[in-house]
Amino acid sequence: MNAPTTRTHRLRFPELGREIDANSDETIFHAARRNGLRIVGACGGRGTCGTCVVRVTEGRIDHVHSAPPERLETNVPTSDTGAPHGRRKWLRACQLRVRSDCVVEVAPRSLAPVVRADIDMADSGIDDALDPAVSVCDLSLPAATLADPLSDADRVARALRLPAVAIDLGAARALPGALRDSEENDTWTVRVHLRGNEVIRFSAPGSRTLGLAVDLGTTNVAAFLLDLETGQRIAGLGIENPQTAWGADLISRINHAIRSPQALGELRTAAVAAINGLAHDLCRDLGAGTQDIVDAAICGNTAMHHLLLGLPVRQLGRAPFVAASLKAMDLKARDLGLAFCPGAGVHLAPSVGGFVGGDHVTALLATEERWRTGGTSLVMDIGTNTEISLIHQGRIVSASCPSGPALEGGHISCGMRAADGAIERVGVNGRRLSIRTIGGEDAVGLCGSGVLDTLSAMRRLDILSARGRIAEGYEDVVDHEGVRAVRLAPGVHFSQHDVRAVQLAKAAIRAGTEMLLREQGITEQQIQRFIVAGAFGAYIDIASGIDIGLFPDLPVTRFEQVGNAAGLGVRRLLTSLAARRRATEIAAACKYIELSTRSDFQQCFLHHIAFPDPIPRRPA
Repeated sequence: MNAPTTRTHRLRFPELGREIDANSDETIFHAARRNGLRIVGACGGRGTCGTCVVRVTEGRIDHVHSAPPERLETNVPTSDTGAPHGRRKWLRACQLRVRSDCVVEVAPRSLAPVVRADIDMADSGIDDALDPAVSVCDLSLPAATLADPLSDADRVARALRLPAVAIDLGAARALPGALRDSEENDTWTVRVHLRGNEVIRFSAPGSRTLGLAVDLGTTNVAAFLLDLETGQRIAGLGIENPQTAWGADLISRINHAIRSPQALGELRTAAVAAINGLAHDLCRDLGAGTQDIVDAAICGNTAMHHLLLGLPVRQLGRAPFVAASLKAMDLKARDLGLAFCPGAGVHLAPSVGGFVGGDHVTALLATEERWRTGGTSLVMDIGTNTEISLIHQGRIVSASCPSGPALEGGHISCGMRAADGAIERVGVNGRRLSIRTIGGEDAVGLCGSGVLDTLSAMRRLDILSARGRIAEGYEDVVDHEGVRAVRLAPGVHFSQHDVRAVQLAKAAIRAGTEMLLREQGITEQQIQRFIVAGAFGAYIDIASGIDIGLFPDLPVTRFEQVGNAAGLGVRRLLTSLAARRRATEIAAACKYIELSTRSDFQQCFLHHIAFPDPIPRRPA
């Protein structure tokens, strides 16, 4: 028998102004990803999260594995129920294959642009001496003559008066033109950028000396453009990490990467494209070019480092979670595919162990003045991969908790990123729930801070039991597609399944905290300073976190929300060689604790799945 012929169909996305080709043997989600079209898919297209929802308004489709349509329906706010296609259901794009040309409508919460990808940390009070890896000087050279026929490179070396000068190949290629274009009165003038004794760039005098600091997060990528001659930050920009198309969590991406070298290449290409895109946009807004970037510093968790470098990740995705390398690295930007000046370098922050990576090291670097002088301190960066360090009597113990994306809105039935229309605050008004959205827009979904508030408010109204069961008999409690749920707004629900997802995430984080306390032999009441870092941590209500048991029941005054500490730390790596040395010292000082090897972790995890009972009292 002949194999069935693969046909190609045309998909039109009116809201995006795009048309793409889709093969009959692939899903809408995978066709969109292949064509660079953004449809959020927290599970990477496995059909388990319900975030890649679309509605096919014209054309014929069928379902992967012949799954019943009712199993695939996902509620999405809409105001066009009376339209001719109003009977069409919102379905998961990763479960749909097309059988003709189609018109596809993407759910509003999958299209909303992220508005909280770049969060600055508050002033740390640290003032590093400006000591970047790249220095700059302007040279005036006598033009070559028959009496003085030195090579261009030797002429520069003589003027620099350094014992030994190396010239990067990319810089050497630009040198003859840079010198002769500047000739005036038998004199050549040129700006020279050096890393140590290596010349990495020749340019016209007065050209910019820019550096790029990148926080390569699992969820978001934040980049900061700095003037390396002054140390001043010029601009910053954040975007959603495009690798989320292969899953919101690290394990989904690792599982994809180990399928084939091509799959690993896809993830690496996505990370490189994100950094290049940020660099381009930041430089364009400044009226500069990416060739003016002469140095870069990048931090990320261990998996992000591996995926960016194209290192194998198979051994990182299974116990004992061994990294290919944990040391800081200094590389050429061009070797990574980064479109900076030809000789530009890249410094990658050191990691600690397991999934405690360079982003946590830079967060510790940025917050050192806080935790070093504040008695017993805990530093926590909450995300899809939550890193925690406990500092007690000069000893640092660190752990990583696989908390997943639920606390950031992933794997939540109506979850979304922090974008306009996302419910960010949920409170109690009498016996009803009240909401507030980002931008004051109509609610289209629920982001991370709203997730915590929703659970806290449900507990305070007794809608949610300590074991996590949604009660009946309340006006806001409804039956949604056969599952009990709380209605937050038209078309936006928080279901029993969502409660369970958050319980697992918060239990992992709380158990990780307790394991570090046991390792140090202290109790949670001895924590004097609880530092919550990261873009997500900057917006959550600490009291809501205490209510649901994410945080220990400590006075709110002991908590400090510092924003993107990793972003500040990586900027320090860019402007100070001393900061790079200190980051290496901090990484070496951290004792990594692998939670899965502790016999008491599972019991502790199960204990913290339940919500606190009674609910912690808030001060009047």
